[in-house]
Amino acid sequence: MSGYNAVLARNTDDAPKNLGPYSQTVAFSHYNHLSAQLPVDPSTGKLVAGGAKEQAEQCFRNIKAVVQSIDHVMDDVVRVSIFLKDIADADAVRRVYAAYFPSYLPVLTTVAVAALPLGALVQVEALVSNGEGTIPGAPQAGDLIKVAKNTERAPVSPLSSQSVAFSHYNNLSAQLPIDPATGKLVAGGVKEQAAQCLKNIKAILESIDVPFDDIVKITLFVRKLADVAAVNEVYTTFFPDSAIARTVAYVPARTTVEVSALPLDALVQIEAVVSHGDGTPPQLVEDRHGIVIKANNTSAAPRNPLSTQTVAFSHYNHLSAQLPLDPTTGKVVGGGVKEQAGQCLENIKAIVESIDHALADVVKVNIYLKNIDDVGAVDEIYATFFPGGAPARRTVGVSALPEGALVQIEAVVANAEGTPPSK
Repeated sequence: MSGYNAVLARNTDDAPKNLGPYSQTVAFSHYNHLSAQLPVDPSTGKLVAGGAKEQAEQCFRNIKAVVQSIDHVMDDVVRVSIFLKDIADADAVRRVYAAYFPSYLPVLTTVAVAALPLGALVQVEALVSNGEGTIPGAPQAGDLIKVAKNTERAPVSPLSSQSVAFSHYNNLSAQLPIDPATGKLVAGGVKEQAAQCLKNIKAILESIDVPFDDIVKITLFVRKLADVAAVNEVYTTFFPDSAIARTVAYVPARTTVEVSALPLDALVQIEAVVSHGDGTPPQLVEDRHGIVIKANNTSAAPRNPLSTQTVAFSHYNHLSAQLPLDPTTGKVVGGGVKEQAGQCLENIKAIVESIDHALADVVKVNIYLKNIDDVGAVDEIYATFFPGGAPARRTVGVSALPEGALVQIEAVVANAEGTPPSK
C-alpha cells in the first residue's frame, strides 16, 4: 500500500457529537462518507420538538453543518438516503429535502424501517464528493466534475437524478418496480417487481454506456424476507450478465434488508453502486488506466453463491453485509447480540485482512439491528474493533434479518493501492 492516500476523519461542534463511537465524516480519495444524521440539536444533544417535518429539517441542518465544516457545499452531495419510521411521512420529508437542492438533484433512496436510534422519526445520510481528494496536490485535484444523468427509459423523478457520477464511481437512485412507460408499479408479485427494478437499473447503465457487470454493490430492500428466494430467482437471470463475468462467476457484493414499507407500497426496491472506469471528466476508453474490478472471497468468512464478500474498484472495497455466521459451520453463533455482533465484525476483519488491509482502513459501517435497544450492547463490542471511532456509521432497526440474526453489519473500506495495485 502506498500509505499516501489517507483516511481523514473529522467532526464539528456545529453538528451532534458523542452519539456513538463514530466520526461525523470520513474522507478517503474523492468521497466523504457522512454518518447518518439524527434530528438532534447539537446545542442540547436532544431530539428537536415537533414531527417528521421538524425532525427532517434538523437532520438536513446537521448535514449542512458537517458539509460546510469540511469546506464543501450541499451541491457536492452525491447521494441522500432517507430512513423513516413511517412511510406516510415521506412527502413531508421530501419537501424539506427539496429545499436543500433547488437546482442540482443527487441520487436518492427512501425507505421506512422498524426503528431509528433515540426513537427518531427520521434519519438522513449523505455521501459527498471530495474533489480535492486525500492525496495532497494530486494532479486531478479540483478538476473532477459531477455528472448527473437521466434517461426516459427508466423512471424519472422530479426529486432525484437517476445516476450521479463522480471520479470513478456512479451512484444510482434506488429503483422501484415502476414501468417507465406508464409511471406505475408493474403488475404481478415480487418476481415481476424485482425484474422491473433490475430492468430500470440496466436501462440507466446502458444510457451512460456502462455494462451491467460494472456494478460493484447491490442493496436489496424487501418488504418480506420470505420473498428473497423469489427475488433471487430473478436476480440470477441478471447476474452474471456478460460472457466474461460468467466465466469467472462474478457477482457484486450484496446486502439484503427487510424494511417496513417502501414508496408506492412496493414489495422491493434495489440500489446499485457502479464502477466508472473513465472517471470524471469523461476520458477515452483507451485512457482508463487499466482500472479493473477485483472481486475476492476468503474461506475465513462465510461465503454465498449470490454475492462476493468484497469487490474492489479504484480506491474502495465494498463488502457484502456480514451476518453472525461461523464460517466453519455456516450457522449463526450462539449467545446474544454481543456475541453475534462480535462474529459479524470478526467476519469483516477476516475479509479485510484477506485483501491485505486492516480495520483502520474502514471508512463507513452500516449496522442493522433486530432490536434498536441493542445498540448500546453492540457498541461495547464495536469499540473493541474500532477503538479510534473513526468510521462514519449508520444504525437502523429492522423487523427481521436473514437466518433469524439479531444483527447484520456491512462496511466500505479504503483501498489506497487502487486497482490494479500500484507497484
